[in-house]
Amino acid sequence: MTAVTYELIKKDKQTGARLGVVHTPHGSFETPAFMPVGTQATVKTMAPEEIKEMNAGIILSNTYHLWLRPGNEIIREAGGLHKFMNWDRAILTDSGGFQVFSLSDMRKIEEEGVHFRNHLNGDKLFLSPEKSMEIQNDLGSDIMMAFDECPPFPASFEYMKASVERTSRWAERCLTAHTNTDKQGLFGIIQGGEFEELRRQSAKDLVSLDFPGYAIGGLSVGEPKDVMNRVLEFTTPMMPENKPRYLMGVGSPDSLIDGSIHGVDMFDCVLPTRIARNGTFFTHQGRLVIKGAKFARDFGPIDEKCDCYTCKNYSRAYIRHLFKADETFGLRLASYHNLHFLMKLMENVRQAIREDRLLDFKEEFFEEYGYNKPNAKNF
Repeated sequence: MTAVTYELIKKDKQTGARLGVVHTPHGSFETPAFMPVGTQATVKTMAPEEIKEMNAGIILSNTYHLWLRPGNEIIREAGGLHKFMNWDRAILTDSGGFQVFSLSDMRKIEEEGVHFRNHLNGDKLFLSPEKSMEIQNDLGSDIMMAFDECPPFPASFEYMKASVERTSRWAERCLTAHTNTDKQGLFGIIQGGEFEELRRQSAKDLVSLDFPGYAIGGLSVGEPKDVMNRVLEFTTPMMPENKPRYLMGVGSPDSLIDGSIHGVDMFDCVLPTRIARNGTFFTHQGRLVIKGAKFARDFGPIDEKCDCYTCKNYSRAYIRHLFKADETFGLRLASYHNLHFLMKLMENVRQAIREDRLLDFKEEFFEEYGYNKPNAKNF
């Protein structure tokens, strides 16, 4: 029995977008969906109950960080990640690969795996496809990710070709090492940078291995938005229609809408909580940085169109005061609002697909948010 399955509900008549449901051992969630990120088994500053209030059916946690601290053995002894963090809905864990490649300066890639230094204390460590599977099996996530090589952007065709071939070999090793197939679904990760030929090869290799779901990796690593959209345009059609499609590390409002238009089902990003911590808010009129002096006597809500707890109860002036006074409550209010904003956005995207008006919705949203203006900010 497959632990994770995808049910296609409806295709958008105007675009490649699709409405669906992903079924997991810890419940189902509608797609396209944004997954809040709980890197260290917590969505920063948020309680699990608050994430549930936003109708999140799945969150993401980080294999690398949980392996280093507190350790996968401790989480296994606790009864798995769901019990450890008091979250009874679906969890996706990444493979740890991205962190090894992005956090560690001292790394050496071999066919067997990657040698690197622990970014916390400098200890020498080794992560391989087999080790990543062992850790994720201990964590007990509903969706596990195959261990892949995360190449930089830009990278040469030759470098990327070797990287894609290694990622395919590692994917096969992950499937062999993954032991808990009836309770955990393992997704393969399509790599290949901006090269269509390599994306096609990667997709072909991985689809032949029959994973229950597929991710598009190697985007949102510094490439321009038009490059990402071009890669999505030729990559998503290579992915099976009866399996979930996951675009890794993407969470700005425009990218969530564009990704959905190209047929992506799942997204994740630390962006909403990361920008919240420096006082930046998503609003329907674009981003708002609360620390500005002009908000000192502004007693209106962060976003008049938002019905979240933050906007219903607190003023811009009060929230600015919290940030100026370094009060933790300000971080919580900002994180709550930004996560709610993206969850609501995806709800509206799903409704627009139901009504076959996603392109109209995009035009309206982009116009109001300010994406259509010259020199518009990325988020």
